[in-house]
Amino acid sequence: MRKIKKRLKRDQVSIHGEIDYIIGRAQEHGSRVVQLGKFVFFSTETGDAWMLDPEDSLALCLSRDGEREVFKVLETPSSFQVSWNAQYRIEGNIFIVLSQDGRTRSIVGYPTREILQRTRV
Repeated sequence: MRKIKKRLKRDQVSIHGEIDYIIGRAQEHGSRVVQLGKFVFFSTETGDAWMLDPEDSLALCLSRDGEREVFKVLETPSSFQVSWNAQYRIEGNIFIVLSQDGRTRSIVGYPTREILQRTRV
């Protein structure tokens, strides 16, 4: 796989734009891993999409089975705020999610190797 890096100016960066992009890839059942600053966005062939904060092991599910999830991300020209709804960890090829309600899910089939490459902090 060829990596393409492109420097963007602050006025070209949009969290909502990246969210829409990665959800679109998920709805097309395309697997992608994208880094924007300290955040990692990924989509899967099963139609799931996530936003991750590797520094704090935070996760936000953006879509599941191609359906957009309900989530809250506020963005202004100078800042943004994410209402994270889970924590995550990766063990081998297993993506483990601990939801705020205390439920744990172990998911096999996500691009864990590529996510780990982008989430090294």
